[in-house]
Amino acid sequence: MARSDHPSDVARILAEYQYDLPPEAIAQRPAEPRDAARLLVLPRAGVEKARHHHVRDLPELLAPGDLLVLNDTRVMLARLLGNKLPGGGKAEVLLVRELDGHYWEALVGCSGRKRPGLRIDLGGGYRIEVVEPLESATWKVALQGPGTAEELMASTGHVPLPPYIRRPDDAADRESYQTVFARRPGAVAAPTAGLHFTPGLLAALAKRGVECTHVTLHVGPGTFRPLEPEDLERGVLHEERYELPEKAARAIRAVRDRGGRIVAAGTTTTRVLETCEGRAGAGLTCLFIRPPYQPRIVDALLTNFHLPGSSLLMLVAAFVDRPRLLSAYAEALSQGYRFYSYGDAMLVL
Repeated sequence: MARSDHPSDVARILAEYQYDLPPEAIAQRPAEPRDAARLLVLPRAGVEKARHHHVRDLPELLAPGDLLVLNDTRVMLARLLGNKLPGGGKAEVLLVRELDGHYWEALVGCSGRKRPGLRIDLGGGYRIEVVEPLESATWKVALQGPGTAEELMASTGHVPLPPYIRRPDDAADRESYQTVFARRPGAVAAPTAGLHFTPGLLAALAKRGVECTHVTLHVGPGTFRPLEPEDLERGVLHEERYELPEKAARAIRAVRDRGGRIVAAGTTTTRVLETCEGRAGAGLTCLFIRPPYQPRIVDALLTNFHLPGSSLLMLVAAFVDRPRLLSAYAEALSQGYRFYSYGDAMLVL
């Protein structure tokens, strides 16, 4: 549901979600193995202190009968590097989503003014032509070349690492910036809580009696866009495509019937579950989860540590009191936890 704040409240709200993060706390590489990442366990209420574990301890922290919900989106190799035509100036294109035929929504970066008719040579006989501007600073572009967009990305595409990872992508990122259960291409950013899982950890959870099911949310570039005052005033966020299959809906009903908990792996999974309220469905969600929102479906949340002032940090604050949450962040920093996409994790129970 859309929600708005009086403009005079917006600056205060944004300020309430700031914290100091030293650059050295931002993870540049993932933990090896994946489930060796540290895990701060934070009870949702009461005075119980945060506890320090590792992601591999999840089978001990969850209970038989719980349902773990994972986002099975697959990150596309959507970052394309090329040169402007004519002239040869460097250019970059991030394919966001297919529109129809050879048309895509994309982010375009280059020197000089971006305009309809701009052409970018990607090599191998492929070109991008900018067609027209779209909302949210994206463009409609036409892909021209000997193959499909999927073939282009497979041959020359780069992993779209977040801007706070201060290095070029490499061959290792093609595996590490992808969950082990990714199967539905469409994301330009990873559902990062899911990056911590290994086949062995999933097997251990199943042995414990924790059931798993999957939903899909194709993470868009808006996840990295700074939160603007207008977002709070309008009460909605950028749109992202989702699907909650009937199989997942049945699993949710079953866990409710047996009195287990629904544990969301990540903020993306949470957006799907809360948008659909546990029912099967598909579409676009612009749901903005933040206090005083009360989660209707999700009982526990596994999530990474998020950017100051971000919508993702506000989402976590819908599960645990903001001062308590920021105190846990401060403790994590003091204990050397690693932040953001390749960093450590938090379990809010």
